[in-house]
Amino acid sequence: MEHIQAGTRSIQLICKLNSDRLLYAATIATALAAGAFVGSL
Repeated sequence: MEHIQAGTRSIQLICKLNSDRLLYAATIATALAAGAFVGSL
């Protein structure tokens, strides 16, 4: 049972790290798109 709980905790940690990385990538993409839009005006 403890093994299953430890595995679940590690899966949750991996998901949390991936969501942070996804947010970081989305922020960069949004900034690049905004920069391109302002540059095209």
